[in-house]
Amino acid sequence: MHSGDRAYPDLQLLIDGRWIGADERDTVDVENPATREHIGRVPVAVEADVERALDAADRAFVPWRDTSPHRRAAILMRGAQLLRERREEIAVAMTLENGKPYGDSLGEVDYTADIIDSLASEAPRTYGHVLPTAAADGRTLVVSEPIGPVAAFTPWNYPLTVPGRKVAAALAAGCTVVIKPAEETPASAVALARALTDAGLPDGVLNVLFGDPAAISARLIASPVIRKVSFTGSIGVGTLVAKQAAGLAKPVMLELGGHAPVLVFDDADVESVAVQALGAKIHNTGQSCGSPVRFYVHERVHERFVERFAALLDAVRVGDGFDDATEMGPLANSRRLAAMAPFIDDALARGATLAAGGPADGAGYFVRPTLLAGVPDDALVMHDEPFGPIAATSTFTDEDEVLARANGLPYGLAAYLFTADADRALRIPRGLDVGMVSVNRFGVGARDTFFGGRKASGFGSEGGPEAVDEYLVRKLIAQG
Repeated sequence: MHSGDRAYPDLQLLIDGRWIGADERDTVDVENPATREHIGRVPVAVEADVERALDAADRAFVPWRDTSPHRRAAILMRGAQLLRERREEIAVAMTLENGKPYGDSLGEVDYTADIIDSLASEAPRTYGHVLPTAAADGRTLVVSEPIGPVAAFTPWNYPLTVPGRKVAAALAAGCTVVIKPAEETPASAVALARALTDAGLPDGVLNVLFGDPAAISARLIASPVIRKVSFTGSIGVGTLVAKQAAGLAKPVMLELGGHAPVLVFDDADVESVAVQALGAKIHNTGQSCGSPVRFYVHERVHERFVERFAALLDAVRVGDGFDDATEMGPLANSRRLAAMAPFIDDALARGATLAAGGPADGAGYFVRPTLLAGVPDDALVMHDEPFGPIAATSTFTDEDEVLARANGLPYGLAAYLFTADADRALRIPRGLDVGMVSVNRFGVGARDTFFGGRKASGFGSEGGPEAVDEYLVRKLIAQG
């Protein structure tokens, strides 16, 4: 990075159009994971703040619902443009609070702006339909309407993209939102809210809270104001959120953990797979629900793949996200760093080989990208999500066998397939019990596409036209 100033912005709550700073509330510290230094203070919402946010979202709902879809889209698109105009300052804050390389932070700002544009364009497309009736003078309509105020909860790994997806889809549908982003990465969500309010979003339509996650989430979910809950995070917390909402018969959208299998057949281009796997595995330091973890590699090419992939991983430059040479930044916090060793130790104790990895230098939460080869299926890393830069390989020979192993976990978010066989490229995706499959490349979830999982990985979509549909309900109108 060649930018001069790396100032971290002031952090604020947003309630009914009013910004509340750290000097008005108790605070929690924000840490730079590359240095472990405190870089800022995020204000903690008190109980009255939560109630005022709920009241604001409730009062603002009907006027926002009745706002022209084209006007809603225009505000969202203007907000996306403001994100692009502020991309450097937002990216600096993101790298400071999350640790990802500055270039990746810039990319996340651009990607989020594109997603908001895409979701905004769906606002005027919330179609209904007309049904024929038996009576000659009758008419039956089915119309789409916004479900109501939404409570959204987002994690720290993609601190702009995940809030951006949820907020844009709900606002495009005509819903109001109370969002509680992660306290570890607050500046990105504040930047999103500021861009949208500066673009003309009316007071109360979007409210941003930080504080005690359990207390805030419990109150928001329990409130009769909230009509839908949207959560991205771990399976454990997501299950708790779903139980709380189910007790009140409230619909929930969940995007939870993943443990993505990679099926590499013997006709695949091993060099290409290894090179692509490198980028996919170190992206965001492996802290992505779609990150590839279980590499099932045909026994004929396993040794060759491991040798090449290990060499690429060992050459990765790990360091501060503001160093232009850095390819992979630190883990996001001390919890993630502490979680890595058990996966490695367990696999080695069960006979796996450490093909790449080792100690990392630096004061922050750094870890080397790690490749464990020949890992048995009962190893911890083969059934629990590491959520870090750890990959594990295992061999296979039979197509039905590898499909069963790939589908053998409760996760069902993403899977990857590499083969030169055109029939297999069509056949295997149908057999993979996941929400998203990528063939001969890594990466799922483009700006305009469905993004979601099944089984324990959640349900609903965070992207594409389906994302806006998540915040709509149908109404039948029978006319005589």
